[in-house]
Amino acid sequence: MIRIGDFIESLDTSALARWASLMPWEWVTRAPEIVRELLMTLGEDYEIRGDIAVHKTAVIEHGAVLKGPLIVGPECFVASGAYLRGGCWVGERCIFGPGAELKTSFVFGGTKLAHFNFVGDSVLGAGVNLEAGSIVCNYRNERDDKEVRVRIDDRLRATGCDKFGALIGDRSRVGANAVLAPGALLAKATIIRRGEVFDAEQQR
Repeated sequence: MIRIGDFIESLDTSALARWASLMPWEWVTRAPEIVRELLMTLGEDYEIRGDIAVHKTAVIEHGAVLKGPLIVGPECFVASGAYLRGGCWVGERCIFGPGAELKTSFVFGGTKLAHFNFVGDSVLGAGVNLEAGSIVCNYRNERDDKEVRVRIDDRLRATGCDKFGALIGDRSRVGANAVLAPGALLAKATIIRRGEVFDAEQQR
């Protein structure tokens, strides 16, 4: 249906290359399993405690909450009050500001969650920037049928899962207080304006 590599240029050279054929919602469904598998491949550059691995060049401020399984890559910064949980893989030079929450997600190099963000069950490409207060929703709370659908070739397609946030392509920008509804597929270098609600199910 879609190729994650069309959204993320560095996929084929990343630690996640072996899962390139999966759909993004399959990645997040299997996230804890994938992260635990990757934990077994890490070298001495990482400090590993239980199922949490943090690269020795990463900075984790006092007051940040890290829950495994989790991998935080080189030169990352995780501010006090940030919260990473549920099975996450974070590439190099990523930033999580105060109040940023990442849940069951994969984040490629140089991506920034400024502060007061929530990103759930998602795949974020390299160089993505989420301004303050922007949210990536992962669950259709508003309806009885919770299955997340994505729009491909102008048609809604079922994912078979109840939780999937977004696949966000490299260098995309999500403005302050913007909201991505579940099932968002953003091509590389997409711009979502401040305060905008992007809902693929409502597009025409």
